[in-house]
Amino acid sequence: MALDDIYDSILGFDAERTAELVRAELAAGTEVRAILDEALIAAMDEVGVQFSEGVLFVPEMLMAAMAMKGGLEILRPHLSASEAKPAGVVVIGTVKGDMHDIGKSLVGMMLEGSGFQVIDLGIDVPAERFLAAAEAHQADIVGLSALLTTTMPAMQATVTRLRERNAGPRIIVGGAPVNQDFAERIGADGYGEDAPGAVALARRLVADR
Repeated sequence: MALDDIYDSILGFDAERTAELVRAELAAGTEVRAILDEALIAAMDEVGVQFSEGVLFVPEMLMAAMAMKGGLEILRPHLSASEAKPAGVVVIGTVKGDMHDIGKSLVGMMLEGSGFQVIDLGIDVPAERFLAAAEAHQADIVGLSALLTTTMPAMQATVTRLRERNAGPRIIVGGAPVNQDFAERIGADGYGEDAPGAVALARRLVADR
């Protein structure tokens, strides 16, 4: 089955082949949603399972996410044209004062691979920019990342600012110095220990809305 080939190309970390196969499926008239759900999302779900089981590690997970992204870039204009609704809208970024990008980017790609629309604000993002983006995009979730202990206060300040101005989006946090206790203490709605965990958390939060 051709969709299985896309699935296998993602698990084989082959971005070029993934893009080629997605193009071929679109040309053959395969439904856009089927390509997304049965190939891209299914493959990234399996990546999450294999990571949790210790079969895959962060480098492999990142390569799989890049392969998925290659296919998603081909699919994206067709998703818009077909009016396929995303699983939810997530604004994500690394908090003010922190320049680390890899973990946040991996979470963003995994979320995209799970059907979410992701607005990635990048690094060193002040609270007001998170707030403006959440309002502009009517975000369901705002995701905050920090790798440095020195920027944890900026994460807390961002959560506080978001709560003051916009009660709509759920807030999730993650990064090396962050844990569940800290997330609860600063008023976040959840903590993602790793990229698959962040995706699972985002799915639960959107389902609960």
